[in-house]
Amino acid sequence: MLLSNSRCMLLNFHSFSPATFFKHLPPNKIKPTATAFSHRKTTVKSLATLSHFQTLSSRQRHQIHLYVHALLQWNKRMNLTAVKDTDEVMERHVEDSLAILPPLRDCYRTRCGDSSHEKLSLVDVGTGAGLPGVVLAIACPEWEVTLMESMNKRCVFLEHVVGVIGSSNIQIVRGRAESLGQNHCFREQFDIAVARAVAEMRVLAEYCLPLVRVGGLFIAAKGHDPEC
Repeated sequence: MLLSNSRCMLLNFHSFSPATFFKHLPPNKIKPTATAFSHRKTTVKSLATLSHFQTLSSRQRHQIHLYVHALLQWNKRMNLTAVKDTDEVMERHVEDSLAILPPLRDCYRTRCGDSSHEKLSLVDVGTGAGLPGVVLAIACPEWEVTLMESMNKRCVFLEHVVGVIGSSNIQIVRGRAESLGQNHCFREQFDIAVARAVAEMRVLAEYCLPLVRVGGLFIAAKGHDPEC
């Protein structure tokens, strides 16, 4: 989900209809900061734009900083993200990922009761550098998060990240969603499937929906045109 110029699509797997389950979030008029800062701490100026980040505990914020530091260091050797500035990573990647949580929790609270969102299983399809899966795993340590990625070198990076941040609720699976969705170990095994900037909507639905249990959610982080 992109906070700036983005829309989140929440799809109820029980009765799939893209036209019915669009959930539009208003664009965030945040201006990117140009202030330089250390790898593990954001500037005072940039913190003002990170409303979701500020709701995390001090330990969770520290884990996020460790993740961002690792991401930028490894990005010097391999293509993980086009964003190379820490402030911009925090705003465009971390804050965007955390912005998924409020509508997700609201949806579960409405459909399943107040505590239904506390312990969930989530799969991040085509996670790449771990977005949004790593950030969501940090923010929701009671959730079981599976990071699904087809490229081995990115899986190596993700294994490194899990060790650095010390999370025990993250599983990394190397493979393609179109194949793993047909595997009984993964098919209809997750409460939530999420994908961010992976493919156009019709392809993304084919990848993600087989992984979601009946009654679960498919969350597609898309831009202005949700079909793209």
